[in-house]
Amino acid sequence: MGKLAFIFPGQGSQAAGMGQALAEAFPAARAVFDEADQAAGFPLSRLCFEGLEEELKLTANTQPAILACSVAAFRVLEEKGVKPDYVAGHSLGEYSALVAAGALSLADAVVTVRRRGEYMQQAVPAGEGAMAAILGLPADKVKAACTQAAQGQVVSAANLNSPEQVVISGHAAAVERAMEAAKAAGAKRAIRLPVSAPFHCALMAPVVPPLKKQLDSISFRDLRVPLVTNVDADLVRTGTAARDALVRQVPAPVRWEESMRKLAALGCDRAVEVGPGKVLAGLWRQIDRSVVVLNVEDPASLEKALAQLAGATQEAAS
Repeated sequence: MGKLAFIFPGQGSQAAGMGQALAEAFPAARAVFDEADQAAGFPLSRLCFEGLEEELKLTANTQPAILACSVAAFRVLEEKGVKPDYVAGHSLGEYSALVAAGALSLADAVVTVRRRGEYMQQAVPAGEGAMAAILGLPADKVKAACTQAAQGQVVSAANLNSPEQVVISGHAAAVERAMEAAKAAGAKRAIRLPVSAPFHCALMAPVVPPLKKQLDSISFRDLRVPLVTNVDADLVRTGTAARDALVRQVPAPVRWEESMRKLAALGCDRAVEVGPGKVLAGLWRQIDRSVVVLNVEDPASLEKALAQLAGATQEAAS
């Protein structure tokens, strides 16, 4: 029997109404939202269930909201007896993965990611930074386009997501130049992303000191389940290593394609995207179609995932 990975989404997977159906159907999910509301000091659950898209797009709101929805979905899966062999999370999702792995308490994670969002928002004045997705151009050519376009400003690969998708980040004007350079180099498309800050590039350096201070102030336990980190695309098992990876992650690129290949090399032939959306499932199909990737974000997707996982277990046993 192959291994099972749980992967947790990051910013961009948010949607109004997320988590509500799970919370209404499962007390374990509702309990997560109650705890997250208390930790946040405001009704975070209402923001998830009833919030306007504009409110949800604010980084300081998005990050704890996605975290709460992801952990709620995880708790329901856990209650159903589904446990991962490995975990990983895309950027913000690494915090959700660490809660699932038992390294971080939900309350500490909610407070920390809200502050992380605030620090990121404050690092670069609105309008000065940007991000864009480059589709259909190999990472080395995207990096070359960024080098050509920088002209003394910052622009670099921020999310190495799949063979088909690299996200770039930096000063808005440099990102625009890099988009044009990428298209000239053969990219199928270059799409500006609706984000409020240029994540995972050198412009995020001011976030590191306050975030490190915040992370140093909370308790990290050793992981019950190994995690593949964004920053190194490698396994960590100790709380100390997990904390260090979260600090280094902020100005560095998310090595997502390498992380998913690492999970496949470790024997993962099944994965569940735990939380809102199907962004990561789509990326894994671009990376390795031999891995079966399911998602759990509401009762319907939960039921489907449980049936498919049970079927795979029976098939392996026969």
